[in-house]
Amino acid sequence: MKNSNAVGVELKDLTKVFPAFGSQGEFTAVQKVSLTVEPGEMATLLGPSGCGKTTILRMVSGFEIPTSGTILIGGREVTKLPPNKRNVGMMFQSYALFPHLSVYENVAYGLRVKKLPKAEIRERVENVLDLMQIGEYVQRMPNQLSGGQQQRVALARAVVTEPSVLLFDEPLSNLDAKLREYMRDELRKIQQRVGITSIYVTHDQSEAMAISDKVVVMRAGQIEQVGSGTDIYVAPENRFVADFMGKANFLPALDVRPDGSATVFGRPVRAVRSRSCEGAGRFVLMVRPENVLLSNDGPFEARVENATYMGQTFQYTLAVGDTTFTAADYRYHVNGIHRQGDTVRWRMEEQSLRLLPGEEK
Repeated sequence: MKNSNAVGVELKDLTKVFPAFGSQGEFTAVQKVSLTVEPGEMATLLGPSGCGKTTILRMVSGFEIPTSGTILIGGREVTKLPPNKRNVGMMFQSYALFPHLSVYENVAYGLRVKKLPKAEIRERVENVLDLMQIGEYVQRMPNQLSGGQQQRVALARAVVTEPSVLLFDEPLSNLDAKLREYMRDELRKIQQRVGITSIYVTHDQSEAMAISDKVVVMRAGQIEQVGSGTDIYVAPENRFVADFMGKANFLPALDVRPDGSATVFGRPVRAVRSRSCEGAGRFVLMVRPENVLLSNDGPFEARVENATYMGQTFQYTLAVGDTTFTAADYRYHVNGIHRQGDTVRWRMEEQSLRLLPGEEK
């Protein structure tokens, strides 16, 4: 359910250049980024370290001032306003809980700063603690809480002030893998329940796909592609996006035609051409490992270079000539288990194939 009071966020040609320091020259962290986050939407900035995603978050929050460009929240320009004038909540990677304050006092802190009446503070804190399912920990200190409980307190503190926009800077990175997955789902449920427009930063593609309405893939301070997690996974625009958004194989494609037909390993295939193929001189066929299917009647032949049991799948490194690629076999109990040196036959699910430029820009 979307919050009727939710507001959108708009970034227009946002640029951040850090000045020269010592022997280092100027560094452009963000370059002419334009992005719209709809009211109530959860948008995730996804990319490797140093791509500019945290710098964007800090500019939206007011902790960094853009070199150029415009930031609008709810249609109001806030580009040069200080953080306390933006009505933005932020959840940090470290949680930043006050160690000397109880759970109740940590959550109430922002409301006390706003000098709200005591009765209103108590009502709002109790409501948000119930929402986060941590009401029973109200008198505990942060060091008496587990990592997941601390994360809920930090989220409660960010939400209780009823911000227009909620910002998340890799808030799950300090949790172990199983708890991280659980809290990821819980965080998404809470965000949808509250309906606050949110921008989330991560370098984990599975996390981005699980929680986002919109994924923004970034590289070197620029946006590479924007879309739903499904769209970007299925239809990446270039090799960087395909490789960053999950595992991908890139097979040499010859005789590529405008209709998407091509020759791979001497056989004809049909794929969808990405828009970035225009003007490309060389092409590759992108196929995900789960779409490389081992099959006795498959048209292709390969040798097994390596076999790894992953629980749900057997993952194979296959080779055709000098080209190696990965297959994820979810039906190994039917197909049998293959070992290094075996010869196998295989095929590809053609509806999943994507033609991309062979050269990176």
